[in-house]
Amino acid sequence: MKQKILSLLFIIALSVPGCAQLMFPHPWQGKRIAYFGDSITDPRNNASKKKYWTFLGEWLGTTPYVYAVSGRQWNDIPRQADKLMAEHGDTVDAIVILMGTNDYNNGVPLGKWYEEKDEEVMYGHGKPKAMTPRKRQYMCMDKGTYRGRINIAMDKVKRMFPTKQIVVLTPIHRQNFHANEKNWQCSEDYTNQCGEYLQAYIDATKEVANVWAVPVIDLNALCGLYPMIDEHAQYFRNADTDRLHPNDKGHERMAKTLMYQLLTLPIF
Repeated sequence: MKQKILSLLFIIALSVPGCAQLMFPHPWQGKRIAYFGDSITDPRNNASKKKYWTFLGEWLGTTPYVYAVSGRQWNDIPRQADKLMAEHGDTVDAIVILMGTNDYNNGVPLGKWYEEKDEEVMYGHGKPKAMTPRKRQYMCMDKGTYRGRINIAMDKVKRMFPTKQIVVLTPIHRQNFHANEKNWQCSEDYTNQCGEYLQAYIDATKEVANVWAVPVIDLNALCGLYPMIDEHAQYFRNADTDRLHPNDKGHERMAKTLMYQLLTLPIF
């Protein structure tokens, strides 16, 4: 109850003598939020009874529209966006995307954000304008690379929902996940099939902020979940077989982090 009360009303004590306290609601209070992602967000994943978006709904009165599907990668975001539009149109207030851990696990090459071409452009500064040779960059739309997939996804989402707040979350730390003999995933201290560590995908995700002008919340760094040590196994489904999917306690910690991070982001 105390957590719910604190989340509903944030209080700032003004330092000017004689001024009363300024009280204001959380900017995301009561908003309709779409969630795109993979198994960590998927409501059908039974690693936890509650997800981070469930807690945010309880604390902030938000309405979640969840389109995440277990095992999906960044190339599934356009499909999730289409489904959101088909079911709810333009009524959503914000979109939160947590994706990337499966791109790492499946060895998707990182790729690049831009392709460069030699072109000419009209330019004049201090002298008459004239066609001038310059290099020009174009978004790389390579569906076979991580950055290319993100470009395709962000181009789709930002065009489809141009007035909405879009927030990207970095993947969280991951340890072992042993579902069965055909789904045996190693921990983040091993490279994937293309020789990259998970950190490279996290770093690339953080780059999205400047490439696409969207806020990126570094959940990997801020939520504190670190399954690489046994002491943090308590936040995950199973200490021996699943330190990839947070349990209720882990999702609550993610939710608390997001609640305060989202406080700094407006709903347009």
